[in-house]
Amino acid sequence: MEEHSTSYLAARNKFVQLWGDMASSWGINKTMSQIHALLYAESEILHTDQIMSILNISRGNANMNLHRLLDWELIHKVQLEGDRKDYFSAETDVWKIVNTIIRERQQREIAPIRTRLEECVILLDGDGTGDDELDLTSLEFKERIQNYNDFLVMFERFTEALLPFITKKNLNLLKQLVRFVEAKERLNERLSTSSEEKNKS
Repeated sequence: MEEHSTSYLAARNKFVQLWGDMASSWGINKTMSQIHALLYAESEILHTDQIMSILNISRGNANMNLHRLLDWELIHKVQLEGDRKDYFSAETDVWKIVNTIIRERQQREIAPIRTRLEECVILLDGDGTGDDELDLTSLEFKERIQNYNDFLVMFERFTEALLPFITKKNLNLLKQLVRFVEAKERLNERLSTSSEEKNKS
């Protein structure tokens, strides 16, 4: 492993810390995020012992999170001829990284939440014999659950519509979508301000 400059090490450590702090936003644990950040920052492949030493983590913790990162396809395993150690490198394509994180969060978090919400609705509906006629509180609760589920369905549809543009690295179209949303927001603010001024007068 080559000798690194002081400035590189400082920047790498800051980057690893940042990635770890952002882990919860991505739906992954801190160590998993830090391992990915370390490999992303390194131009050389690293073996498990090096990762353990740099991040000061146990072998069990390292192996578990390396396995998860491999499952997510955020890192790659590399075998060197004549070397029994497993080496790892990070996926460096930002588009693929974002695509993977969005897809995994949807599959591992949004979908299970929707399933559990639907189970709540089934409980509220009872066994269908009519003995469990819903009272006003239950009806209101059911409506709130369904509203939440409707939002998650729309979020899933939005994600599924967005992912192809990320996969194809269509930055221009994504920029156009952002500009459209920003323009719409500015228009809404102007209309709201105009309405408030009219009411005052």
